Amino acid sequence: MSGFDKVVTSYEEAMAGLEDNMTVIAGGFGLCGIPEGLIAQIQKMGTKGLTVASNNCGVDDFGLGLLLPNRQIKKIIASYVGENAEFERQMMAGELEVELTPQGTLAEKMRAGGAGIPAFFTATGVGTPVAEGKEERNINGRDYILEESLTGDFAIVKAWKADRYGNLVFRHTARNFNPMAATAGKITVVEVEEIVEPGELDPNEIHTPGIYVNRLIKGNFEKRIEQRTVRSA
Repeated sequence: MSGFDKVVTSYEEAMAGLEDNMTVIAGGFGLCGIPEGLIAQIQKMGTKGLTVASNNCGVDDFGLGLLLPNRQIKKIIASYVGENAEFERQMMAGELEVELTPQGTLAEKMRAGGAGIPAFFTATGVGTPVAEGKEERNINGRDYILEESLTGDFAIVKAWKADRYGNLVFRHTARNFNPMAATAGKITVVEVEEIVEPGELDPNEIHTPGIYVNRLIKGNFEKRIEQRTVRSA
């Protein structure tokens, strides 16, 4: 299944089929390793009613934050509000449904979804509001809660390098949630910095095999930094 060309040449083709009220799994952490062009394409399409699962929601004018002013996101499953004032405002005003999820749990929910595991037990969140309404079980003397896995209609991912078959290599901390997200979409779209020919990647360096990838596009990235701190001269 991975033995064919996954490359598309336009963002319109990359995100074709995304419709209102779908679920999107998005890679990235803060602004590191986010699929900038794919997010911008969703904004351009005006798709609404989306449920988005991602570590956070970008910043006010970049990343997933671009989808908030026009109310394109109905619900977000995230680990923290972060540097996004509009995210915080919509959440506090009850305009946006937010399911705050511990960071490791969120990563595992994506990984489990991609692996076909419907749910798993974790000790994270026991005795806190995270556990409300969830099954609890004592295993070997320790309390755990049941967390359901996550899958999406689309997964949008940013990688460093790929071959035309969709085999992916991530670079440094931009790896973050991206490998898990890549497995969790019915349609996985990956935006990369460089596309090479099959056989050019060392098989030992491939982080995500092309079997998980449906579409691949070469993008141009701003790689904005959330907060730049420098030492005065």
